[in-house]
Amino acid sequence: MKRVVITGMGIYSVLGKNLEEVKQSLYTGKSGIGIEPARKEFGFRSSLTGILERPNLKKVLHRRMRVGLPEQGEYAYVATVEAFKNAGIDQDYLDKNIVGILYGNDSSAVPVIEGWERMKVKKDTSLIGSGAVFKQMNSTVSMNLSVIFKLRGINFTVSGACASSSHAIGMGALLIQQGMQDMIVCGGAQEVNLQSMGSFDGLSAFSTREDEPTKASRPFDRDRDGLIPGGGGATVILESYESAVKRGAPILAEVMGYGFSSNGAHISQPNVEGPTRSLQDAIKRAGLQVSDIDYVNAHATSTPVGDISEAQALFNVFGSKTPISSTKSMTGHEMWMGGASEVIYSMLMAQNDFIAPNLNFENPDEYSAKINVIPETKEAKINTFLSNSFGFGGTNSSLVIRKL
Repeated sequence: MKRVVITGMGIYSVLGKNLEEVKQSLYTGKSGIGIEPARKEFGFRSSLTGILERPNLKKVLHRRMRVGLPEQGEYAYVATVEAFKNAGIDQDYLDKNIVGILYGNDSSAVPVIEGWERMKVKKDTSLIGSGAVFKQMNSTVSMNLSVIFKLRGINFTVSGACASSSHAIGMGALLIQQGMQDMIVCGGAQEVNLQSMGSFDGLSAFSTREDEPTKASRPFDRDRDGLIPGGGGATVILESYESAVKRGAPILAEVMGYGFSSNGAHISQPNVEGPTRSLQDAIKRAGLQVSDIDYVNAHATSTPVGDISEAQALFNVFGSKTPISSTKSMTGHEMWMGGASEVIYSMLMAQNDFIAPNLNFENPDEYSAKINVIPETKEAKINTFLSNSFGFGGTNSSLVIRKL
């Protein structure tokens, strides 16, 4: 079994448009959550959302590359450019070597809606536009990036609800471990628009604490009332250790373990057994003990039921000592992007010796009181961390990563 390392990272998030900006936001506990008034005009219960400016790629990418690239693909492109630069990889290397892509994505709402609206008005499908189909497909990010960067290895999208990008990293690691690929671009992207969020709002999944947007996301806090949608793009470069050493790459970390499970129960209500098994399997496959984990980046989305079940699972595995925080208190729920972004957030903490705060954790409930939630930025040495990602349908993913 080959060792799998991370040699590059890139991020475009509500916390910042690059690694340095995001690091500063994490350390200072700066929230990226705000209000989008237009949501009320469309009948949303909540106008809370992560605030993110779309990148301007007109002078960066040729029009034929942009025409099929949706919003979340733009975020993913910017993140991947940074990750390649971070890893010391240029287009010449990509042209001469087999590099794959596994990217997490589970929606592409705006292109579908825009295409349908144009059909209704024009009554002519030929006027939808040549790039529409490539924006509309769930595999839009992986298909676009594979063409833009001329990638010739594994190429597909991982669609596993809010665990999508975590599973993408886990599956990428397995392929490299087996010697089937030397390098894979892994990550996740999430669109930040009201069109993609109506059904979630209709489920009363979102917080309505609109008077104080930065205090609305309250993972593990007794007074939480729902999640806030966020998004962006996050990319990590996975590589075999041998490949990284051969090309003199900067080795940032090693993917030690990937745990996964399915709850096998309710489609939207989580349980405790599934996440517990995912956590335990990740640590076991890493060949580590619970005491080796220095920090846990919890999935904790600030929903009443979800946080309770995860707190119980975390207590089952870690007890009351291991430091835990949810960066969703700052970012909101980044959904398909969240697994990859939270690996990057945790890596930035590990590289800079701090634990980012679980904002707005003021009053624990009976379950979160049993675990070690970190409410303020804490200086700490992190060598090995675990990142949790769970999703609708009961899909669970846990990644154990060690800084090198």
